[in-house]
Amino acid sequence: MGQKHSHIVPALLFLVVTAVIIWSGLNPVFPDVWLAEIIPVVLILAPLVFTYRLFQFSNTAYLLIAIWMALHTIGAHYTFANVPFDLVNNLFEGERNHFDRFAHFSIGLYAFPIAEYLVRKNHCKPLVAGIFALTSIMAIAAGYEIIEWWYAEIAGGDAGIEFLGSQGDIWDAQKDMLADTLGAIASLILFWIKKPYLARS
Repeated sequence: MGQKHSHIVPALLFLVVTAVIIWSGLNPVFPDVWLAEIIPVVLILAPLVFTYRLFQFSNTAYLLIAIWMALHTIGAHYTFANVPFDLVNNLFEGERNHFDRFAHFSIGLYAFPIAEYLVRKNHCKPLVAGIFALTSIMAIAAGYEIIEWWYAEIAGGDAGIEFLGSQGDIWDAQKDMLADTLGAIASLILFWIKKPYLARS
């Protein structure tokens, strides 16, 4: 009975993420930007579904994964600079939309499932897994900023600007990478608290 119950959370999260993806694809602000942004979501979601019977993450890991997918997909619909986020934006000075910072922070949450996978597969000890997960997120963050730059150069025009999402901030790429790293640190603190490799929860 416990094993049957363990499938409920991943299934619900899959349905939520799928619903958000479908909604996101309905009349997105910039269809080209939506397609470019939704590709990484699908590239992560599909393998998780197809390999579910081979390896199941903890419910916590699936929740952290789903948070990024949902935020990123919402950003894909509106473009990250235009997501209705005034409730939070009004707490900060300036006119910048801070939704993308939260989305970048959520990328760092993937450090938790990365570390969990490595430990549960007995590839390394928790400390080494945590260090690898942190540096992996930092590398992915840097790589994604390069991809954003390439896409902006190739697409050009408004679509390129919206995909880049710098909103006039010359330090946007560095701040995004910092947000990714802080998200990874936060998720690894949770990893060491919950110890999902001892009991999936």
